[in-house]
Amino acid sequence: MRRVLHISDLHFGRDRPELLRPLIATINRLAPDLVAVSGDFTQRARLGQYRAARAFLSQLAVPWLAVPGNHDTPLDNLFVRFLRPWDRYRHYIHPELEPSWEDDEVAIVGVNTVNNWSWQRGRIGRRTIRRVCRAFEGHAGRRMHIAMLHHPLEHSPTVEKRLMRGARGALERMGDCGADIVLSGHLHTWHARPFADEAGVLFVQAGTGLSTRVRGEPNDFNLLTIDGPRVAVEQWTAETEETDFAPTRTVRFAKAAGAWRDDGTSTPDASPAGDLT
Repeated sequence: MRRVLHISDLHFGRDRPELLRPLIATINRLAPDLVAVSGDFTQRARLGQYRAARAFLSQLAVPWLAVPGNHDTPLDNLFVRFLRPWDRYRHYIHPELEPSWEDDEVAIVGVNTVNNWSWQRGRIGRRTIRRVCRAFEGHAGRRMHIAMLHHPLEHSPTVEKRLMRGARGALERMGDCGADIVLSGHLHTWHARPFADEAGVLFVQAGTGLSTRVRGEPNDFNLLTIDGPRVAVEQWTAETEETDFAPTRTVRFAKAAGAWRDDGTSTPDASPAGDLT
């Protein structure tokens, strides 16, 4: 059994500072096997915001893995954005933009979906998908395969932002090559369900861990408990007037015959936000 804590969109520079210490304390108390951060550490990729992000990571008592988000390249410094977009990220967060982590039960592959030439819309190309698929080779059915990226591969009908370039083809190819779960962020909303277009891949999206831009939903993170072909996704939230994170709903899935299904033991209030069907 493995536990992966998934958090996204911290947005230092436009964050709720009163939540920072409770968030760190909760993560360290839960002591997951890995913390997976799916991008947008900063609001404007400024040095002070990166220093705050680095301080957050340095206080985690467990291993972590991260990929960048579109806010992690400077918007207001075009020279840096187009010629040296990742210098600050590599200095303060990690030298690798697409790191990976694996053991006998779980393999997680990071994907950088940021498009330097487009502020909001991401992109994912064939070369990236081939790299992800190579990482999953030879272990189908023996460990959980997880891809982590900032931009989601599917949008609900209510989302006004354009879907990431290459998303539909990437989702199909990932399903074919053995991906089990895709972690993402970007939209500041929560989802946990099989993809509408690919039932063999579970779509787990975190909202925002610290940002004030909550899109009508509370600040949150996910705790995934992976046990063979089963996974429980527990959402932990901090409401607007609260300063502590607490579990609010859990959805449980089992994968059989190549498809994910609710295993019938989800908590009563666990209907995922933003129905994709």
